[in-house]
Amino acid sequence: MIFPIRDENPQIQIPYVTYALIALNVLAWLALQQIGVEPGLSQSVCAYGLIPADLTGAEFSSANAMCSIDGQPDWHTLVSAMFMHGSWMHLIGNMWFLWIFGNNVEDAMGPIRFAIFYILSGFAAAAAQIIADAGSVIPMVGASGAIGGVMGAYIVLYPRVHVHMFVMVIFRSFAVPAFMMLGYWIVVQIMGGYSSLGSTGGGVAFWAHIGGFVAGMILIFVFKNENLLAQHQYRGWNQKKHAEAPWQKVSTKNQRWQ
Repeated sequence: MIFPIRDENPQIQIPYVTYALIALNVLAWLALQQIGVEPGLSQSVCAYGLIPADLTGAEFSSANAMCSIDGQPDWHTLVSAMFMHGSWMHLIGNMWFLWIFGNNVEDAMGPIRFAIFYILSGFAAAAAQIIADAGSVIPMVGASGAIGGVMGAYIVLYPRVHVHMFVMVIFRSFAVPAFMMLGYWIVVQIMGGYSSLGSTGGGVAFWAHIGGFVAGMILIFVFKNENLLAQHQYRGWNQKKHAEAPWQKVSTKNQRWQ
C-alpha cells in the first residue's frame, strides 16, 4: 500500500476553506451518519447519497437497490453526496488527501474561488459517474470526486513539487515529483474505471475520480489568481530541489508530517 504523507510546498495563506471543508465532512459523519453505526449509516447514504438512476430516470433493476427510488429526482444529492462517507477509513483517507493538496491549491485561488472550484469539481465528478452508468441504483458518496479536482489542479500548478509517499511493504517513504505521484494515481483510476464497466455491484466510483481530476485540470485555468500564484516559488516547472534525483529515498526518522 502506498499513500502520500506530506508535500514540500510551503503554505502561504491560511486555507480557511480547506479547513472548513474538512470540518463539514467530519460534522456530517458525526451528526448525519452517526459515526457509521447502523441504521444511521444506511439511512444517511440513501437520503443524501447520489443515485444515478434517481436523477436520470433511466430504467433500472431493483435487484441491487439498497434504497427506494420514488421517481422524483433528489437534486440536492449532487451536493450532499460530497459530504457523505461509507466508513471511517473512507472519511480519513479523503480528508488526508484534501489536507495535503487543498491548502496550496487554495493558495493559488483565494478562499471564495476555491470553494466554487471545489463544488464544480464535485459536480463534474458526479456527471462522469452518471454518464458511465446512468441506470445505477447504487448510492455514490464521498468527497473523492471533488478532491480529484483539487489533485488535477495541483498537478497543473505544482508538477515538480515533491510529495513524500509512504510504502507500507518496506516501511519507507520516497519523495517523488507531484506529476509522478498524481500521474500514477489517475492511471490507476482509469484502469479501475474500465475494469468496472458493466459491473452491477458496489465499489469505488472510479469515473467520478477521473471526472473530477480532468475538471480540476481544466478549471484551474479559470480560477487561479496569478497574483497569488506568483507568491509560490515552486509553481510550474520552477522547482530545482531534487531535480537531479526525482526518485529519492527519505528517512522516516525525525520527519515532520504536514
